[in-house]
Amino acid sequence: MTAVSLSPVLPRPRGPLSAAVVRILREEPGTATFPAPGTPEPFGEDLHLALYTLYELHYQGFAEADPDWEWDPAMIAFRTALERTFLAALRHEVAGGADVWSTVDELLVEPVEGNGVSHFLRDEGEWWQVREYFTHRSLYHLKEADPHAWVLPRLRGKAKAALVAVEFDEFGGGDAERMHSQLYANLLTGAGLDPGYLAYLDRVPAVALAPVNMMSLFGLRRSLRGALVGHFAAAEITTAPSARRMAQALERLNADPACVEFFTEHIEADAVHEQVLRHDVLGDLLAREPELAADVVLGVQATEFLEQRLAEHLLGCWRAGQTSLI
Repeated sequence: MTAVSLSPVLPRPRGPLSAAVVRILREEPGTATFPAPGTPEPFGEDLHLALYTLYELHYQGFAEADPDWEWDPAMIAFRTALERTFLAALRHEVAGGADVWSTVDELLVEPVEGNGVSHFLRDEGEWWQVREYFTHRSLYHLKEADPHAWVLPRLRGKAKAALVAVEFDEFGGGDAERMHSQLYANLLTGAGLDPGYLAYLDRVPAVALAPVNMMSLFGLRRSLRGALVGHFAAAEITTAPSARRMAQALERLNADPACVEFFTEHIEADAVHEQVLRHDVLGDLLAREPELAADVVLGVQATEFLEQRLAEHLLGCWRAGQTSLI
């Protein structure tokens, strides 16, 4: 019997860079020449779809792409050029600095009521808007915690052990049915959406691809291990309050229990993870490698910057009665 490939198909291009990537990945590795990237818009559709597609070679790959593309030198060189554009733009947009603890403490300040996506969905969101939010987040949550696993070999001592403990929870504590990615697949099914991996890649705009690309960028570069830890800390610190509001939104809308369960799982888990990341991971990492402080701050601030861009997009579209999807 012929095995059925579970890998997703390549996406529809959104410009010359992503078109070149999709075309080349259908060819044999080592036989194609990538174009000169030029000066693409660092937060634009074309660059982020191209980056997302190339990063996916390190995750589940594509049915039409030879797995050996993953480490093809020409692909890596092309991706590196796109990464430089994206990373330079992130550095330009954030304040920077090296005061990790003040930066982390700022994450504990709740946004002004009404300015957050979870506030909106809790108080006045409609079911179609909730389903769009689920669609946007599917690009990460169906691979939840995978990008963070890249940093484990780059850490030592307590920081490594503590981050492994957090990852163990993210991956269901050894139970495949409790992995957060599986809980999200259950959520999508409960919401009447497609739980397939990358099922909505063609529907999700760059503003939602960029946060996931940032995780892959930080995770795949040892030089940015501090930024990846900063990002992970920011994500865990801010998740529990927003997850509580999302659970309240779903209960108000009488959503399927599988939808509610994903968020109630995160209320408790991420409250614990916040403390582990603050004290055991960040504390030990900076004690061992204090020179990484600026990178940790970059990871925190870049996460907040990209999440704010996404929130503005979602709320702007929804308040205008428009779809936030492509």
